Amino acid sequence: MPAHRSRTTLVLAVAAVLTAGVAAPATAATPTPKSPVAVGFGGAVASIDADATAIGTRVLREGGNAVDAAVAVAAALGVTDPFSAGIGGGGFFVYYDAKTRRVHTLDGRETAPKTADENLFVENGKPLPFADAVTSGLSVGVPGTPATWAEALRKWGTRSLAKTLKPAEKLARDGFVVDQTFQTQIANNAARFSAFPSTRSLYLPGGAPPAPGTVFKNPDLAATYAQLERNGVDVLYHGPIGADIVKTVQKPPVDPASTLNVRPGKLTAGDLAAYDVIERRPTHTTYQGLDVYGMPAPSSGGLTVGEALNILENFDLKGASKADYLQYFLESTRFAFADRNRWIGDPAFVDVPARELLSQRFADSRACLISKDKAATSPVAPADPRHPASCTAGATAAPTPYEGENTTHLTVADKWGNVVAYTLTIEQEGGSGIVVPGRGFLLNNELTDFSFTPVTPGVPDPNLPGPGKRPRSSMAPTIVLDHGRPFFATGSPGGASIITTVLQVILGRLDRGLSLDEAIAAPRASQRNSAAAQVEQAFLDQDQGKLVADLKARGQGFSTTPAEIGAATGVERLRDGRWLAAAEPVRRGSGAAQVVWPANW
Repeated sequence: MPAHRSRTTLVLAVAAVLTAGVAAPATAATPTPKSPVAVGFGGAVASIDADATAIGTRVLREGGNAVDAAVAVAAALGVTDPFSAGIGGGGFFVYYDAKTRRVHTLDGRETAPKTADENLFVENGKPLPFADAVTSGLSVGVPGTPATWAEALRKWGTRSLAKTLKPAEKLARDGFVVDQTFQTQIANNAARFSAFPSTRSLYLPGGAPPAPGTVFKNPDLAATYAQLERNGVDVLYHGPIGADIVKTVQKPPVDPASTLNVRPGKLTAGDLAAYDVIERRPTHTTYQGLDVYGMPAPSSGGLTVGEALNILENFDLKGASKADYLQYFLESTRFAFADRNRWIGDPAFVDVPARELLSQRFADSRACLISKDKAATSPVAPADPRHPASCTAGATAAPTPYEGENTTHLTVADKWGNVVAYTLTIEQEGGSGIVVPGRGFLLNNELTDFSFTPVTPGVPDPNLPGPGKRPRSSMAPTIVLDHGRPFFATGSPGGASIITTVLQVILGRLDRGLSLDEAIAAPRASQRNSAAAQVEQAFLDQDQGKLVADLKARGQGFSTTPAEIGAATGVERLRDGRWLAAAEPVRRGSGAAQVVWPANW
């Protein structure tokens, strides 16, 4: 996920009428209040964006429930955070129903065209260069986000899709104020954005990104939202918006003067018409006497977080020193990722041993391979969860392939106690780079989450492309219950590091004495079965470097990343009935948390 920014909302008319991609001085704008933490009553919203959070809070204040607010927030993020999410992408929606005390999930993951096979990204016998695959029609899966919104509202919402999308439509039409991060995101992608007139005219007006302090409008997206409001999502899956998507994928609108080789895809109207959002049984494990629910396959998030938690049940994390705690944490994900890479894919295509992966017996067989004093050597091999052999390592290693990181997560709770944790994405920063002409939204490159070729030669890979198949994801929207009632919910962007980020937030909150906002802010490390864990500089700087020196002495390796890891949000029900909403205080430009009625109201 790219860096995010504080925002301001346009509240007075701008003198000039703005067209797509044209900005004017923001002389009539008022900042939207933004705080990474809020406490109070009536419900809570946390996202990466101030305008989106404010829209969700307003929905709650007007009587909408958590599902209504979550969809409204997601639609607003499609306006203000278009390089991470939007109706051209997909995601996973986890919902706790306070009335029934049950957790439900919706799988809104993108699907491959019916023509796709294992060689989708193979050309002349070799896998395509990753960048070539990203910026192409080949990488575009059938979008699942609009169908997810409609299905969530139909099942559990109280508002119509039309009413729910209206605030985002207005935001797109009236505009928001550009900041440095928005400009930087465009600059990062200027070379490929400029290859498509539809993308260039929107995001590179006059040949350059909009300047900070100007107002950015997207009237094409506003019109697209309005069409969805009038006609429902059938206008995309069976109508003219879908026809435009198909045309764009099959004949990418490349500037003839561009030297970029943009390969066409084979997505069809039939692929769009066949799309279904799937309600799946959530993953479930217990930890410290609490119930932890997450997203099942084709996401690996719930299963991998759950396996790591089960492994960690073998160790006293509350009483451990910080170095011992981190040793156990890093080793738990090292082994859990090995198992994830070998066994998890789209359950319609591969036999995912979900129950066995979450069994305590299997976790115990992995935990006994973990030493407090010596790190395992990655890549470690997976084990067979159906036939766990205690303290026995597998034979063939399963390294973790690259996964795009440009995603967003939102968390919402309402006054009735309903909770939503929703992670959505278009994959890379800017997705495929292709704006659908006249529609104002970017198409995803989600199919690059598939393995281009088998990760380990001679070993079955559950994540190869296939017709109508959903690529494996690491998105991990998570809800934790205490005796059937909400305790807290969380999630994060960050590609494969989502899993380790969510696990760190859970452990920080439950084992290390941190509040939810402190757990979200804590320095991050992400060990994904590699020789060196990806870490932030703040992680390396802890205790003046002595902590990391201790871990290195145990064989841990570390690799710094210039970017932050994740951008989590969460909500927690406090003992006195108030809600706490929490978002990143620094990462990605900081997030935005609000409650309906602040505690001092």
